[in-house]
Amino acid sequence: MKRCMFVDKSSVIRKVARRILSGEGMFVAEAATGAAAIDLCATEMPDIIVVDSSLPDMQLTEFIGHIRSFGTAAMPLIIVLLVELDLGAIMRAKRAGAHGYLLKPFNRVQLLDRFRAMQTQGASPAQQKTRRAPGLSMTDYEKGQALSRMSSGSRST
Repeated sequence: MKRCMFVDKSSVIRKVARRILSGEGMFVAEAATGAAAIDLCATEMPDIIVVDSSLPDMQLTEFIGHIRSFGTAAMPLIIVLLVELDLGAIMRAKRAGAHGYLLKPFNRVQLLDRFRAMQTQGASPAQQKTRRAPGLSMTDYEKGQALSRMSSGSRST
């Protein structure tokens, strides 16, 4: 069973994600703050971490740095949650070690598509020890999301 952690100050976002991913056979841990998530990761590192870009207690890059500093055998894939398409924030997160992003609010299809894209983007989490974040270019999924948002002129999906 894959393990995922959702880190977001919004209990609604965490609840929706838990409901969607649990239905797909994933174990979902939740944390409202970066510090709480780091404590949970010290006990058991998840395969995938989905983290809000605006944590209440620390900067996103600081959180990613803490996760990367654990040096565990299997580094998790990190997905950043954004409320709007911000290329600067995406690039900073990728440079820090994130693997992708997801715009919120999201629905079932968007969340599951993002997870599938992350799994096909690279090696399995067990092979993540030596893997670095991909280069600064966006994945096809990210390009499609960006283009769709720009053409519709809408912030929500």
